[in-house]
Amino acid sequence: MVRFRAAVAMRARPMWIFLFVVLVVSDMRRSAAADDSRMALCNADLSTFLPVPFSNMTEMNCAPVWNNFVLRNLQSAENVLTIILSAPYTTGWVGIAFSKEGRMIGSSAMVGWISREGHAAIKQYYLRATVASEVIPNKGELPLTNVPPAVVVHEATIYLAFQMKFPNRVTKQPILLAFGTKSPVHHRLSYHDNRISIAFDFSGGSAAVLNKGTDSMRRNHGILGIISWGLILPIGAMAPRYFKHKDPQWFHFHVCFQFLGFLIGLATVVLGKVLYDKTNANISAHRGIGITVLTLSILQVSAYFLRPHKDAKNRKYWNWYHHWVGRIALFLGAVNIILGMGAAGAGNSWKIGYGFLLAFVLVIVIVLEVLLRLRRREKTMQPAFQMDPI
Repeated sequence: MVRFRAAVAMRARPMWIFLFVVLVVSDMRRSAAADDSRMALCNADLSTFLPVPFSNMTEMNCAPVWNNFVLRNLQSAENVLTIILSAPYTTGWVGIAFSKEGRMIGSSAMVGWISREGHAAIKQYYLRATVASEVIPNKGELPLTNVPPAVVVHEATIYLAFQMKFPNRVTKQPILLAFGTKSPVHHRLSYHDNRISIAFDFSGGSAAVLNKGTDSMRRNHGILGIISWGLILPIGAMAPRYFKHKDPQWFHFHVCFQFLGFLIGLATVVLGKVLYDKTNANISAHRGIGITVLTLSILQVSAYFLRPHKDAKNRKYWNWYHHWVGRIALFLGAVNIILGMGAAGAGNSWKIGYGFLLAFVLVIVIVLEVLLRLRRREKTMQPAFQMDPI
């Protein structure tokens, strides 16, 4: 029996090796075919359909960069950079943006499309935020030359061609590539279907993906910050003022919520640090306030372990410190949430959502404050002692 199994295994081994070789060869052929298809795009004869001067440029560097997007470029001795971007096209728009940090916000883009009526259009846009209403047409910082930009569709491929003149030679530059399948209406772009941020070397033609995964990190950073500094910590801070009459429940509630909020806030800062290291974004105000809030939070946690006995003479000074440092931290936390949404170019959904949350917390505070004052008023109106009836 053992010999039979061994014989079967020996006969099956060549079959598995054969299948493995077939799969490897097949994958290599698919990769080679894809590379050949992309490189074939670089061999297209542009002189037959692009206008002058773009049709006369025969020594342009050409590099497939993403999803059959092909970037051609030529830089003259006078630092005039000619760009021809091509991509598969049926409907919608295609764009390329120059960015300082590899981010959409603050970048300037050239976007081209063919309207439903068949008219070609190419415009510069300034990307002030990530929402469509903040993508402003006919604005931007690209130093375009007097040569009119061109957009042409040829054999199901769209070509965007334009020139820029820089004070110095352009080498490695963060750029964004994007496309949307909905045609612009009144020059207003629809939200992109897909995009990528890359660092493109205009001197060598190499490209590297930038900020991979930072969109989800930025979203998680914002969610954690709103949960900790927008919800849990403010609710936990209400207990000492409004629920002192529920002793010792108020104390346990306060400690549990503040420690939970501190841990989530700490995770927010750690994720923000990782995100900053990846993007090196210019967010000095948001980052500085975040570090300040974290420092105040650590002081608050330390104060919990160093609090004097309630009958100690210095307890009132500790109470003043603990109350006011906590209030300052909560105020700065709320301010930093707003700054963070502005720095990230958050859409209206984020702003409206945080607005509702902030309104919810304020309504709770107002209701509890009214109830507290009513209790105090009833307490002051009660007689100090009761007279026995005669």
